[in-house]
Amino acid sequence: MTIRLSLPAIEKAVLFPKGPPFLFPALLRYLRRVVHVAFATGFAALGLAAPAFSAEPPALTLDRIFDSPSLFGTPPSAPVWSPDSEHLAFVWNDAGQPQRGLWVVSRDGSGLRRLNVDQPADTYSVREIAWLPDAESLLSLRGDALWLTTLDGRSRRLADSLNGASDLAVAPGGGRVTWLRDGDLWLYDLDNGGLTALTDVGIPSISALDAGRYRRPDREIGPGIWGGPTYAWSPDGRYIAVHHVDRRGMRRVSFPDYLAPEDTDPNLVRRGYPGDPNEARRVGIIPLADRQLRLLDMQDASANQIVGFAWSEQGTLLVDVASDTAVDRWLYTLQPQDAAPRQIWHHRRDSRIYTQFGAVWSADGDDVVFLSDREDHYGLYALDVRAPEPEPRRLSHPDYDVLGLPRVAASGDLYYPATGGIPHHRQVYRAGLDGAEPARVTRRPGHHDGYPSPDGRSIAVISSDDAHPPELRVGDADGAFLRQVTESPLPAFEQYEWARTRYVSFPSEIDDYTLHARILEPPELDPARRYPVLFGPMYSNTVRNRWAGVYTEVQQLLVQQGYIVVQVDVRGSTGYGRAFREEFLANFAGEDIDDIASAVRYVRTLPYVDPQRLGIWGSSYGGTLTVYTLLTRPGLFCAGVAGASAVDPRYFGTDDVAIVRRPADEPEIFARRAAELAANLEDHLLLIHGLQDQVVPFRTVAILAEAFIREGRDFDFAIAPGATHAWRSESPYARFLFGKLIEHFDRHLKSGDCL
Repeated sequence: MTIRLSLPAIEKAVLFPKGPPFLFPALLRYLRRVVHVAFATGFAALGLAAPAFSAEPPALTLDRIFDSPSLFGTPPSAPVWSPDSEHLAFVWNDAGQPQRGLWVVSRDGSGLRRLNVDQPADTYSVREIAWLPDAESLLSLRGDALWLTTLDGRSRRLADSLNGASDLAVAPGGGRVTWLRDGDLWLYDLDNGGLTALTDVGIPSISALDAGRYRRPDREIGPGIWGGPTYAWSPDGRYIAVHHVDRRGMRRVSFPDYLAPEDTDPNLVRRGYPGDPNEARRVGIIPLADRQLRLLDMQDASANQIVGFAWSEQGTLLVDVASDTAVDRWLYTLQPQDAAPRQIWHHRRDSRIYTQFGAVWSADGDDVVFLSDREDHYGLYALDVRAPEPEPRRLSHPDYDVLGLPRVAASGDLYYPATGGIPHHRQVYRAGLDGAEPARVTRRPGHHDGYPSPDGRSIAVISSDDAHPPELRVGDADGAFLRQVTESPLPAFEQYEWARTRYVSFPSEIDDYTLHARILEPPELDPARRYPVLFGPMYSNTVRNRWAGVYTEVQQLLVQQGYIVVQVDVRGSTGYGRAFREEFLANFAGEDIDDIASAVRYVRTLPYVDPQRLGIWGSSYGGTLTVYTLLTRPGLFCAGVAGASAVDPRYFGTDDVAIVRRPADEPEIFARRAAELAANLEDHLLLIHGLQDQVVPFRTVAILAEAFIREGRDFDFAIAPGATHAWRSESPYARFLFGKLIEHFDRHLKSGDCL
């Protein structure tokens, strides 16, 4: 008698029939062994041959990482509560395919179902969703159309030809829907199907190629190049606040398109360099009565960013503004009829760098709640706008870093992410305006984002950790029990033994700071071996207990192929106090490289590490750290891979003035070009770059490559003609370039070149 059983199905039925809870990897491996032994024993007692289980899963490969369906699943995203708090809608694919459908679940985590079942799951993804006030119907942008879907699963197409539409919103009271498209704000009437443009602002991009960070309209209602608000309805539905962005004053820069059908296209885009005027960002008000856009009088629109805006329940608009240098921060309020806003708070600090800002209204509209770094750790503060001269009062714990803006429930409670004193964690906390001790909502280690229901009684949480991709959980707002709703990875995911992750600390070799690292090791570490070590991907804020998409998946592959992986929180990282974070100001590729050297010294003390076979890699600033580490500390690493590396500060972006300021202010920083150090290259370097990288122009790495050649230095170069700065998420470039990365390290760290 032959019996064939699916091991993943058995594990699911025996270990977690209602969906997998959070389990530490070691505990999960132990429970699997118990299941295997129990089933083998049971079959033997019946006189039957035990089913043959595969002892080893198929080898993890790059092809498997980038294959579809994804072994790691498609993570749930965009959760939105119904107005009555009874249902949660979100987008997801339960089969690991990239196309996301519209899903809904009840507030207790029951009744999970896909609503748009009448539409093929393998066509266009649902991009955005919004509930109608009846709490029985949802609108969604899917493909080039606007759809209406009811909770009983019926769907109806409302409008077509909406390619590129975004920022879907329902007007207060329902009946009208708005979205952004082609740089303008559009309004759709649900009663008569009428579609009208509320603005006549949009001017197309000068770029002929639809790719790259800076490929934005010349003028638009929409976000800035690096983010920002778009628009917001007033609570009475009479006004809309909009973010007006004009880029026509910015420099024209060529990013040639060598893949153009006939001849090379120069492909101009609007892009500034440090010291140039930035995009002009202003706030506008549209009264629905006359639909005439009125721009507010804002100071220095090309040097200050609109961080955000929000309406209070009473109809007062809050505007959050910061200088591009991050030195200054202002909060303003205004009534819709006002010509200019009223300043209610200003904070200045010359040493401030890239920071997290944001502000919202309290539920009753009496206080502004804002995120600030005015003390040692990021905190939430409240301003009573009724006071003649309001003073901030802290709401969050003074020793914890708050990591994002709060979401406000109708109950008045604020739900926000914070470290809880452990920098590699991201937990959800709840606080009120009374100054009482905040309560921790999430309990599991890892990375959590919370979405409270409107009535404040329930919460949805999207969670991940070192060994588990993101999943959605729903439960009571106190977090005592959160029921897992989704199970995203394929069953085969559970067959693998993923890396063992440790968090360590060690002293800096140059000062009194304590540094922190994340180490991924084989689950069955052989203490008699001497493993090669890869540091990367390098960047700030990488020592985090989370599943970081393709980077985590490649790290897991590297561990399975015999590497130990290390990440270091260098200067500029959050969670260790303001002084450590601001050490990065005007000091790029400086003391953060000393932090890397300190980590190398620590790692070399591990008895199972080969101290000679060390590599380093990263992309963007991680690529910068790779290049400058090899050029300023030759011999510290044997090999490095630098993707999209910023190697010439003269070509940084206008947003980078928050870390390097401007050439007139910090001339020595702008002289710190990697090409000047080209003669120092001794180690094995691979450069990776996309020709359509508009964040770090290819020209800069071409100048570095020319310098290496003229100095007689040996290096490798992998070029992707159509790739942008985000090459790691662009197929097929990601598969090709990660393949080159692994080949490079295998060739040098496993061949004896480093001995």
